[in-house]
Amino acid sequence: MERNKKKALTIISLALLLTAVLCASWIYYYIFSPQFHPNRTSYVYIDRDDTIDSVYVKTSKTGHCHRMAGFRLLAQMRKYDQHIHTGRYKINPDDNAYHVFIRLYRGHQEPMNLTISSVRTLGRLARNVGKQLMIDSTEIAEKMNDSLFIRQYGYNQETLPCLFIPDTYQVYWDMDVDEFFQRMQKEHARFWNKERKQKASDMQLTPEEVCTLASIVEEETNNKAEKPVIAGLYLNRLKKNMLLQADPTVKFALQNFSLRRITNADLEIDSPYNTYRKLGLPPGPIRIATPNGIDAVLNHTKHDYIYMCAKEDFSGTHNFATNLTEHMNNARKYWNALNKRKIFK
Repeated sequence: MERNKKKALTIISLALLLTAVLCASWIYYYIFSPQFHPNRTSYVYIDRDDTIDSVYVKTSKTGHCHRMAGFRLLAQMRKYDQHIHTGRYKINPDDNAYHVFIRLYRGHQEPMNLTISSVRTLGRLARNVGKQLMIDSTEIAEKMNDSLFIRQYGYNQETLPCLFIPDTYQVYWDMDVDEFFQRMQKEHARFWNKERKQKASDMQLTPEEVCTLASIVEEETNNKAEKPVIAGLYLNRLKKNMLLQADPTVKFALQNFSLRRITNADLEIDSPYNTYRKLGLPPGPIRIATPNGIDAVLNHTKHDYIYMCAKEDFSGTHNFATNLTEHMNNARKYWNALNKRKIFK
């Protein structure tokens, strides 16, 4: 009797031990052994609309997961459905369920590169940023059109493009619209350091006026070497109280950026951006100026040029002149080249 009892206990003990070993093996395999096998480090994006089920689907698909059982068990144990954090999360090749889960559960997201480009309109900027971040482009556009909001940053609708400094910034994908504008303000302040502000002041220009002039210069040429020369030319015209007569400002006023040839009819448009009719700088930039363009204005070339015309070879560079007679000779060369190519608009 005693012997049978001991034998039964031994069997039970062995069964329990076997069960424990099997459970430990199961836990190790599904939670601590590699379950995610993307070809390279991949990223899962969790947004505001995601539920526990959509997180499972996204994580499994992005991570090429063999078995989600361990991830699901951890999610149930930690009540992850009540603690879903938005963000961009890394999944490495051969990651286990525990490492992937703990990143999502604790909100340990990976930063990403946000590129601010030199675009012509704020609408285009809003769309570009909306494609990169969790923020919807309409949220950004609404803020850009909110006069009270942008006034907090010291801008109006015309000067707001000055806030943005084209570059690539590390940010979190799920930053909200207020965080986006705050970051842009921080980067703007970093760019406009004491040295740049002093150069602008010495030229008797505000940073916004420098950005506006830089935007015109950059619409005139992509040639880096020419930018300081063109900046110096426009500054000469401003000092002489001459109309800038910058064709890109007319294109902006017409909102027709494909024009190759500005006609007399085009020059009649009644707009504060038409520098053929309005003296001085336009009320704001005609595109988001790049750091290179801004520095071209701040470090402009000093010379006596007051006229310029695109070269007749269509190289994208210009002929410069100090007097009207010389300029008209250059202009005739360019007009003839346009006529030869039958470019009338």
